[in-house]
Amino acid sequence: MPSAFVSKMWQGKWALVTGASSGIGEAIAVELAAAGVNLILTARRQDRLEALAERLRGSTPSIRTQVIVADLAQEAAPQQIFDSTEGAGIEVDLLVNNAGFGDYGEFLRSDVDRHIEMVQVNCSAVVHLTRLFLPRMVERRRGDVMIVSSMAAYQPVAYLATYAATKAFDRLLAESLAEEVRRYGVRVSALCPGPTKSEFNHVAGAREDENRSYQSAEEVALAGLAGLAKGRPWVIPYFGGRFQLFAQRLAPRRVVSRAVERMFRPAGLH
Repeated sequence: MPSAFVSKMWQGKWALVTGASSGIGEAIAVELAAAGVNLILTARRQDRLEALAERLRGSTPSIRTQVIVADLAQEAAPQQIFDSTEGAGIEVDLLVNNAGFGDYGEFLRSDVDRHIEMVQVNCSAVVHLTRLFLPRMVERRRGDVMIVSSMAAYQPVAYLATYAATKAFDRLLAESLAEEVRRYGVRVSALCPGPTKSEFNHVAGAREDENRSYQSAEEVALAGLAGLAKGRPWVIPYFGGRFQLFAQRLAPRRVVSRAVERMFRPAGLH
């Protein structure tokens, strides 16, 4: 069972999961709890975090949990999270930068403040949190960082332009840091999911495509944690995504971009 493998890496240690109140973040927290990992859960929605923490303690009484309500759209939030954990003497051995969101539609008709907030949550907060926690991991010569990116990081995605750009940033940050800190015994990995059953489409305002196959958040979480534990600098959790990436390398970039535009074009737009 994958959780048994994960437990060899982080059992009895502390993991911090951002965006833990739903979707992939929640699934990662559930899997870590089953492996005996102590959890710091952070997101904006306190009621969901408290309910999740109670459920995890009930299923695995041996673990400890801490809830930190924080909005990563606020510049001060990463420091608040750090001060409540490492700053308070809790050694975080696994940082999961999962919090993020998208916004679907024509860029020229969108809310500019929404895009700026997206860059703050998906990029700036990731940089800030990673920069705060990574030096302590290097000092201890152990630690792991997962940055949740997306398959959208591998090509332009019309109508999700800013989101795709932020996820490309996340992927490249993770892969670059993986090489920087490998010598110190610290692993960094980018998890790049494709279509996943979660709240993403609802929050982004995107339509569900009935013709697409969606992975469960649990499958994505398991693949991401297993890949990180094995030291992989990037993880694409489904075969279709790996095949898609291979095919894209053979096709002209303009062909790929235009195909993606047709795929994501809003209904009624010609």
